[in-house]
Amino acid sequence: MDQGLVTNPKDLERMTHELATLERRIGDLEDVEIDVMERLEEAEGALAATTEELGRTDELLAATTRTRDERATEINESLGSVQAERATAVQGLPEDLMGLYDKLRASKQGVAAAALRARQCGGCRLTLNPSDLAVIAKAPVDEVVRCEECSRILVRTAESGL
Repeated sequence: MDQGLVTNPKDLERMTHELATLERRIGDLEDVEIDVMERLEEAEGALAATTEELGRTDELLAATTRTRDERATEINESLGSVQAERATAVQGLPEDLMGLYDKLRASKQGVAAAALRARQCGGCRLTLNPSDLAVIAKAPVDEVVRCEECSRILVRTAESGL
């Protein structure tokens, strides 16, 4: 076109129009490319921040897991020693008493025996009525007494109020 090879004015006008259209299209595509590049940079920044946060979270998870495992080991060791102490403590106790204790423990969320303090059951926290207290006071020391309200075994102490 610039060399003068096209002599028909209409062809020249069409080519000029097509060239202008193509230049606009190139400009539009360059704008789109710049927009895509900006969004790519933003996404790469977000990816880097998320990756860094993921690393910190993984480190925290590993530390928490180690702490949990250490504490579980401590608890299991403590449980073993408590079970050994319990085994020696229950030696010589009557089987029927241990059966009652285990049955109550299962039904009372792990608390089968409760201290009797100030005329109050340590299990259900209710104050025993005077007639129940009189029966408990007259019972022999080695007799198993139970709370009338919650059925737990009552352990008499110096603070029982009898």
